[in-house]
Amino acid sequence: MSKTAIVTGGSRGIGAAISIALKEAGYTVAANYAGNDEAAEKFKAETGIPVYKWSVADYDACVEGIAKVEADLGPVEVLVNNAGITRDSMFHKMSKENWDAVINTNLSGLFNMTHPVWSGMRDRKFGRVINISSINGQKGQAGQVNYSAAKAGDIGFTRALAQEGARAGITVNAVCPGYIGTEMVRAIDEEVLKSRILPQIPVGRLGEPEEIARCVVFLASDDAGFITGSTISANGGQFFS
Repeated sequence: MSKTAIVTGGSRGIGAAISIALKEAGYTVAANYAGNDEAAEKFKAETGIPVYKWSVADYDACVEGIAKVEADLGPVEVLVNNAGITRDSMFHKMSKENWDAVINTNLSGLFNMTHPVWSGMRDRKFGRVINISSINGQKGQAGQVNYSAAKAGDIGFTRALAQEGARAGITVNAVCPGYIGTEMVRAIDEEVLKSRILPQIPVGRLGEPEEIARCVVFLASDDAGFITGSTISANGGQFFS
């Protein structure tokens, strides 16, 4: 029987690539999404991966959504915390609303999703929690104080929880993508990409969502059982930590 995996934000961008790669690797995958019904239904029709709608910023919604997934597909053994939002502005212009929105989704969302599955993983003596952080959680980024703070918090969450899960057979790791060629990034003005972004990346190109997905598939596998509390920096050499 295949292991069941949930991918939050799993119907678009990096999350969609992760959902597809896990399915191709033999997992039973549930793709969570928050709001774009049209994109989610299109993804479901194209991939056959079931989609489930709830906000990871809402703890009770996560408990309810996870229970539905487990009733449909079986106990969650792999959790990929990928869902994230941006509300960018310079700090002196940042509203409390935009600070809270990013922290609640990008950081508290990890607690909201992981806490409901943690006891089951402990009881079964197996689990994989993979958190998608960001290069900007490692190095910081002007105009993204909220996002950088949340993504740095994801790394701290990973390192601490890994120590708690280790003896129960649960690994907890993070992946920090750099600039990835998602729909959002490719919407940036081409001249800005060429003159300001690509020169920062030693390999000279954007990453592809599938390259992040391959990192996740490895970390979810039995082959990665001795790796926990680690961060994979997938950024084309832009930043080392």
